[in-house]
Amino acid sequence: MTVEPGIRTGAERDASVIARSRDEPEAFAVLFDRHADAVHRYLARRLGGEPADDLMAETFTTAFQQRHRYDPARATGDDARPWLLGIATNLVSRHRRAEARRFKALARIPAPADHEEPLADRAAARVGAQAVRRELAAALAALPARHRDVLLLVAWGGLGYEEVAQALGVPIGTVRSRLHRARSKLREALGGSDPTTLREVSGHD
Repeated sequence: MTVEPGIRTGAERDASVIARSRDEPEAFAVLFDRHADAVHRYLARRLGGEPADDLMAETFTTAFQQRHRYDPARATGDDARPWLLGIATNLVSRHRRAEARRFKALARIPAPADHEEPLADRAAARVGAQAVRRELAAALAALPARHRDVLLLVAWGGLGYEEVAQALGVPIGTVRSRLHRARSKLREALGGSDPTTLREVSGHD
């Protein structure tokens, strides 16, 4: 999707772009250009590259179809990412088994040889499905889906608590409770460490 000539980009706010797209559908391309990479990264970490391609396209198709229902009054700040990642997370819910299989497969990857960069070090530096260590993959696979959604929206989506609440349509207290339980399970599985906290520091808390 590309921005057509005449579309006002610059510093136009996401909410303004969405509102304008109701009368000028081509304006929605601005939102795609701003957030497609973030949505794709989130989906790829959860499901892998090929499914992420399809689901990213479906995320923006769904968002475009639902743009008349977007309520900026319920948004946190002027960032459409929580709305888009909420749609993406709903789409992931149709692929729970595939996601669980992916994490279980990652958990079976042999440890690297001594001369290779330690996989656990890469996971601690940048928690992602391509660099997640075996123990973390197994722990993620074992989490209840609703807890995993909250955890990964924070760790891989880069959202703060209020933004996750907006994305999932749940109270912020529910977000905190689910995140606490997810982290407790991770710490238990990983011997007290929680590498996802390194990804949470993103300026959105």
